[in-house]
Amino acid sequence: MTGLSFSHRSPEFVSFQKGDWPVSGEKIPDLVALTMGFSVQEDLSWQGLKAGPLFQRPRANVLVVVRGVDSLSLPQSIASYPLENPVPFTLDSVAETVHSLFAEDTPVVLQLAPSEERLYMLGKANAVFEDLPVTLQQIRARLSQDGSVLASLPLNSLSRNAEADLLFLSEVQVLHDITALLQRHRHLAKDHSPDLYSLELSGLEELSRLYGQDSPQYHDATAILASALQKFGEEVYSLYGNSAVVEVVTVKTFEAPLTRKSRSILQSVQISNPGSPYNLAYKYNFNYAVVFNIVLWLMISLAIAVIVISYNLWNMDPGYDSIIYRMTNQKIRMD
Repeated sequence: MTGLSFSHRSPEFVSFQKGDWPVSGEKIPDLVALTMGFSVQEDLSWQGLKAGPLFQRPRANVLVVVRGVDSLSLPQSIASYPLENPVPFTLDSVAETVHSLFAEDTPVVLQLAPSEERLYMLGKANAVFEDLPVTLQQIRARLSQDGSVLASLPLNSLSRNAEADLLFLSEVQVLHDITALLQRHRHLAKDHSPDLYSLELSGLEELSRLYGQDSPQYHDATAILASALQKFGEEVYSLYGNSAVVEVVTVKTFEAPLTRKSRSILQSVQISNPGSPYNLAYKYNFNYAVVFNIVLWLMISLAIAVIVISYNLWNMDPGYDSIIYRMTNQKIRMD
């Protein structure tokens, strides 16, 4: 069954309930935003996530999408939920929120899909992951260098010369390189801005298409990836001081192809009504409640201050409470 798993552990203030509540694929970005302590435009009516403290948020959120498999055996997974309506999704909205709220702290935002050679970095990620191999040619060259995962992985039926096998192994190498770079830059986990990682792995999908799901190559690759993801989640959780959430989404195939419109993340979102013939209202801004409360309580405070000052002025004794009358009376007495 296609599903969503929360690998390893999560911070104490991010609590997931064990149950069989399905998660819609299009709602996963909202779920990630809520785990990071951000608000969403539409309420998520899902019972798996408990409401946490208002002033605590995890230092990092890592989402790994594994295509080509219904489920993975993750022994230390704290909760798993079935995934319904597995449509393609991105975390662009969450990345925009992180950038807009923590622009001065330059948080790490990394979105990577090795099979598609798609990479998006923002903030400190540009300096930290500049040496991360991105293209398939770079990753395959990395497999032949020192510290490659080929020296420690039990390849069994997998081949170092087959194209699909190298694609899968390159994705495992990327997981290893990300944690290695984070260990070299441990200061990233100590700042006040949350970091966001989004990885999409499709090596198993290629192996399934080439060898079949009953092939020894597919079974060996599934076991290798499950072990690599478990180790990856443990290392990220430890690097961020036990304050990171790691999600693993397993999906056999997406129901619709993913179309991405390229645009700048720095582009401001304009809320306007472009001449609707139905005279519809303007699009709701989720910051409205925040601004409304600020203005409301500020006006109430000013009104109370005016009332208190007016009351004190009305009941003031000019002869005793006013320094002007006091000095005038002394001058009259002296004359």
